[in-house]
Amino acid sequence: MSDASRYESPLSTRYASPTMQKLWSDAHRVGLWRRIWLALATEQRRLGLGIPEQALKEMAAHLDDVDLEKARAYERRFRHDVMAHIHAFGDQAPSAKPFIHLGATSAFVTDNADLIILREAMRLLLGRVVAVLGALRAFAVRYRALPTVAYTHFQPAQLTTVGKRAGLWLQDFAMDAAALRDEISALPFRGCKGTTGTQASFLELFHGDHAKVRDLDNRVAKAFDFVGSIPLSGQTYTRKVDSRILDLFAGVAQSSSKFGTDLRLLQHEGEVLEPVESEQVGSSAMPYKRNPMRAERLCGLARYVVALRENTAYTAATQWLERTLDDSANRRLVLPDACLATDALLILATNIAAGLEVREAAIRRNVESAMPFMATERWLMLGVEAGGDRQALHEVIRKHSRAVSVTVETGAPNDLLDRLGKDPAFAKVDAKRLRAELEPSRYVGRAPEQVTEYVEGPLADLLTSLKAYAVPDDAGVTV
Repeated sequence: MSDASRYESPLSTRYASPTMQKLWSDAHRVGLWRRIWLALATEQRRLGLGIPEQALKEMAAHLDDVDLEKARAYERRFRHDVMAHIHAFGDQAPSAKPFIHLGATSAFVTDNADLIILREAMRLLLGRVVAVLGALRAFAVRYRALPTVAYTHFQPAQLTTVGKRAGLWLQDFAMDAAALRDEISALPFRGCKGTTGTQASFLELFHGDHAKVRDLDNRVAKAFDFVGSIPLSGQTYTRKVDSRILDLFAGVAQSSSKFGTDLRLLQHEGEVLEPVESEQVGSSAMPYKRNPMRAERLCGLARYVVALRENTAYTAATQWLERTLDDSANRRLVLPDACLATDALLILATNIAAGLEVREAAIRRNVESAMPFMATERWLMLGVEAGGDRQALHEVIRKHSRAVSVTVETGAPNDLLDRLGKDPAFAKVDAKRLRAELEPSRYVGRAPEQVTEYVEGPLADLLTSLKAYAVPDDAGVTV
C-alpha cells in the first residue's frame, strides 16, 4: 500500500512495470539467495561432503516463505544482512543450519543473485526493445516512400522519406537489441570463489582436491543456466561487468532520447505527432496546447539513465585490491534504478511508436516550400553538364539562395528557380526540363529501397536471432 507520508520513487509508482519491480524486490532477491545456498549444498553433497539429504529437503521446502520481519530483527542484532538471512533460513530448515553457506563468503550469494537478476532484467528489456522494433518497423514500412524534408543542423537540406527517418530510429534500437543479446549470452556467474577469490575454503573442504573445487564451481553455475563462472575474481566479480551492463542501458537511453528529441522537433513542425488521449490536457493555463509530453518524458528518463552510467564506471575504477565496501550502497541504488528507468523508457517508446500520427498535408506543404532549394543540386549538375564550372555555379546558387531565403521570410513566394533561370551562368540549362522534374519522389534517392532492404535483410536476421533471448511481458503500466 502506498504511504503518502513517506517518499516513494516515481520509478515504482509511475513509470516502471510490475514485472521489473518484482525482479528487484526483497522477496525475489532473498528467494534467489536461498536457491543459491541450496545449489551450493546440493553440489557439495554430490561431491562427497557429509550434508544429509534431510537438510536439502528442508531447504527446498522453504525457498519462498521468507519471514522478512524476522530477518530484519536478526539484521538489527548482527548489522549484517547476509548473516541475518542465514540464521532466518536455518530457523526454518534446522537440519541444514550447520551447512548453510559452507565455505562461502557474503558475495557468493549477493553477487551471484545480482547477476541472475541482471540477466533476468536484460531479458525483459530485450523483449521491450523487440516491441519497439516491431512498432517502428511497421511505421517505417508504411511510410517508406512518403517524401519529407531532411534536415542537417535543423536546416532544410534535401528530401528523404518519413519511413527512412523512422529507419534511423529503428536501426539505433536494433543495435541496442544486438548488444543486449550478446551480453546476456556472455554474462558470467561469479560462482564459488571463496573469500578473496582463491577458493581456499573450498580446497580445504575437499582436502586439496582441485578437480572437485573446479567441478563445484562449474556445477553451481550450470544450476542457474550460466555458461560458466568468471575465471578470476576477488571477493566480488569485477565491477566492470556492472559498468558494461550500464553502458548497454545508456545505449538504450541514447536511442530513446534521439527518438524523443526528433519527435519533439517534428511535432513543432506539425508533421509527425505523438499519440494523445481524448481528454488529455496540454497546459493548465493554455487549453489549446498539445504538448509532446510523452516524448519529453522519454528524454528526461533517458538523461537519468545516461547519468547513472557514471556510477558504475567510477565504482569499477575505484575498487581496492580484492574488494572494498564502498560499492555496496551505491549498487543498491544504481542497479535497480537503471533497470527500472530503462524499463520505463522502453514501455514509453513502444507506446509512442505504436501511436504516431502523421500529418501528410503539413509534410507536403513543407516539401513544396523547400522544393526550389532541393532542386538546386540538379541545377548544379545540369550546369556542369552544359559546360559550366562546378565551383563558380555553386557560388551563383549560394548567393541567389541566400537572397531568396530573406524574401521568403517576409512572406514572398519562393522564386529561386526563376532567378537561376535568368542568370547568365545557367543560360545553357534547360529550365523547362528542370521544372518538369520537380516531383518530390524524384529527390528522395534510394530512401524507400533502403528501408525495404534493411527491414527484410539485417533487421529480419536480428529478430530471428533474438527469439531465444527475449522475454515477452505485459507492461502493466499506464503511460
